[in-house]
Amino acid sequence: MALRPLRDTDFEAWRAVRSANRDWLEPWEPLPEFGTPDALADRSGFRARCQAWDRQRQFDAAYGYGIFLGATLIGEVSLGSVQRGPFQSAYVGYWMDEAHAGQGYTPEAVVLTLRYGFEHLALHRIEAAIVPRNTASRRVAEKLGMRDEGTSRGLLQIRGVFEDHVRYAMLAEEWTERKAELEAEFLV
Repeated sequence: MALRPLRDTDFEAWRAVRSANRDWLEPWEPLPEFGTPDALADRSGFRARCQAWDRQRQFDAAYGYGIFLGATLIGEVSLGSVQRGPFQSAYVGYWMDEAHAGQGYTPEAVVLTLRYGFEHLALHRIEAAIVPRNTASRRVAEKLGMRDEGTSRGLLQIRGVFEDHVRYAMLAEEWTERKAELEAEFLV
């Protein structure tokens, strides 16, 4: 498994996996902002999405990566809402092709992303905010030993409704303490 930024040439693979997984993924995602190009409908929308990730990476605001198994795109993982100054924090987000769910690829991608965030970006805190009924995503955070810090009411718009989210977090010192264990268990 490998992580890399998505490129314009990934459009057909991305569209195929997102289309095949629409019912699996969309219940957990915000509605797109009005006027945003539809990345699923045409290449120019996907190109704009890739360019937005590139700009955010350049400005140290967010880092998005495709998850690849060989040459096959199977999901995405990201560090978003990077805050510097006294916060030094970000949110980790992820999605996986249903056909590859439960096979250890998501925890592996998240461990790689945590390592990047803590060791290369020097973040102090990485958080995951997950809709309570999304048991598959919660299981990933729990497997990795991210601390359940409670539920925030109406935290994020999901499918047009502001939903509660369980908030999981890991601090840099917790990463340092658990790094060897997490890498041994989840990095193949």
